[in-house]
Amino acid sequence: MTDAARDAARAAERSPVMRGLARGGYAANGVVHGVLGAIIIAISLGGSGEPDQAGAFDALSTVPLGLAGVWLLAGLLGALALWHAAQAVLVRGRDLRAWGRRVSPSAQSLVYVVLSGIAVTVALGARLDGDRSAREASEGLLATPGGVFVLGAAGLGIAIAGIAFASIGVRRSYDKVVRIPDGRRGVTLNVVAVIGYIGKGVAIGIVGILLLVAAFRQEAQAAGGMDAAVHALLEQTLGPLLVFLVGLGLLSYTAFSFFRVRYAKL
Repeated sequence: MTDAARDAARAAERSPVMRGLARGGYAANGVVHGVLGAIIIAISLGGSGEPDQAGAFDALSTVPLGLAGVWLLAGLLGALALWHAAQAVLVRGRDLRAWGRRVSPSAQSLVYVVLSGIAVTVALGARLDGDRSAREASEGLLATPGGVFVLGAAGLGIAIAGIAFASIGVRRSYDKVVRIPDGRRGVTLNVVAVIGYIGKGVAIGIVGILLLVAAFRQEAQAAGGMDAAVHALLEQTLGPLLVFLVGLGLLSYTAFSFFRVRYAKL
């Protein structure tokens, strides 16, 4: 990393305004997960909706002042992406261990960049279909030499990410990113964090499995995003209950995100 990049990252880390925007970004992330969780629970009870991030932003844009809210979420998520990018830049060292420590903040920055981009696209009036995009991308990969291995690797990576998320909840290692307060607040934070990380991990893991199935069968139609993952769960034994639990997990992750606004280790 260049000295100029480190200086800029250090200035961002020390800026009270940037810290405030990063905390606001966690709140924005909570709002997105909350709407998504509510949509998924509604589907488990027989309702309808688009259970993906674009669907969440679409739903928000339809309420009074919702469009302004989507723009605000886009800005806060973008600020959070910059914050995590700064954390990656500030990791010292050039050895393998240092590059390993850059993986997590870099990946989080990319996630929030994508979320911010989806919010901007929806705010500009475009309609996004996560499942169709996943199938089209899979079809393109399967049509290229060696693409099946790239698709399989992507599915494996996403599935591993889902396992990692669930593992954070099981091992309670989220205490690396938040301070656990004493008393009832600490108990509540632990409960929503465990449920939230496991629920989100399951949802992410299913998306990865769908991509692996598409690669194994070499059928792009088997791929999909969160929407396809929800409907794949619905087809299983006790499907509506499983989908309800995933939605509940995302709502719990929402609560954790709002705790993170105050207790995040920044």
